Amino acid sequence: MMNLTSRPSAARRSQSGITLIGLLFWAILISVFALILMKVFPAVTEYRTIQSMVNKAARDGGSTVHDIRTAFDRAASVEYGVTSITGKDLEITKEDDKVVVKFAYDREIELMAPVSLLLKFQGQSK
Repeated sequence: MMNLTSRPSAARRSQSGITLIGLLFWAILISVFALILMKVFPAVTEYRTIQSMVNKAARDGGSTVHDIRTAFDRAASVEYGVTSITGKDLEITKEDDKVVVKFAYDREIELMAPVSLLLKFQGQSK
């Protein structure tokens, strides 16, 4: 005859896994992170495009302030999605016989109705 007490019963076995509340918590957390990432990614891409345009304008734009601003505006008209800055917003100086172009701008991104995210970008030519 078989002894039934030697086998653990199904009710006494410990269960492992995630609860429904835990699943909902992680789903909401991942969704909020994905929302923020999807809203911020275009702004960062625009910043990188502006940085490369500033480097090119400083290197190949010319020797006068007007020429560099015109070169930047010409490149901005060709590039897709550069709307945060224009040639008038550039600060152009000369350091050690080298043209240095600096820029700074703010970008406000609305996440949900009352909540916004403010990104401050700045950079200069290399």
